[in-house]
Amino acid sequence: MADTEQLVSLGFRDVAPEEKTKAVGDIFRRVASRYDLMNDLMSGGLHRLWKDEFVSLLKPQPHETVLDLAGGTGDIAFRIAKRGAKVTVADINPGMLEVGRERAEKKGLALDFMEANAEAMPFADASFDAVTIAFGIRNVTDIPKALRDIRRVLKWGGRFYCLEFSASEWPGFAKIYDQYTLKLVPKVGAVVADDEEAYRYLAESIKRFPPMPAFAQMIGEAGFRQVKARPILGGAVAIHSGWKL
Repeated sequence: MADTEQLVSLGFRDVAPEEKTKAVGDIFRRVASRYDLMNDLMSGGLHRLWKDEFVSLLKPQPHETVLDLAGGTGDIAFRIAKRGAKVTVADINPGMLEVGRERAEKKGLALDFMEANAEAMPFADASFDAVTIAFGIRNVTDIPKALRDIRRVLKWGGRFYCLEFSASEWPGFAKIYDQYTLKLVPKVGAVVADDEEAYRYLAESIKRFPPMPAFAQMIGEAGFRQVKARPILGGAVAIHSGWKL
């Protein structure tokens, strides 16, 4: 058994880091073709509006280079590319990347797709004007390590934006939201996608993810400045941002 200090969360279980990396990879390999459906189930379809707001806050410019992490299927990257920025999509899962490539081709968008681990990216220092990650950071095995590597690949003055499920600070809504994600989503996933286990992990991973202030602190500890957290639905979803200054 691995030392308890080295364990990481896999839903409600604590496992060795390598076990989480493998398990999460297997989950996203299975759901790659149904990724939009997964997000619809997790958010009630609202993820599309949240992603629009996320990219609006990012304000990508035509001359900029943007890295979209854990963005294999292209949802965020397509929105950024339509604003003229040059986008590189990086994902650890080849199945997700394949879906993204096919979607980009159908849309006539020219994006770079690369298989990469967010904790040790194959990019030179100071390569990008901005780095984004949407609904992916909670699936990273070593989040602090990934945040440090994100800062490394950013240019001086570059920005990091993260969209992720979190914990709502609205007491009444928080209880309903917990029941929805923990009880209903896995059952719906079993019926619609024939994969209750994957959806149970995704629901549990939301509960184990740090609340907004704690995650903002992690971003600051990775060396980012002007760190902000923008709550949506009382924090059920949050947009965190920070700058390399």
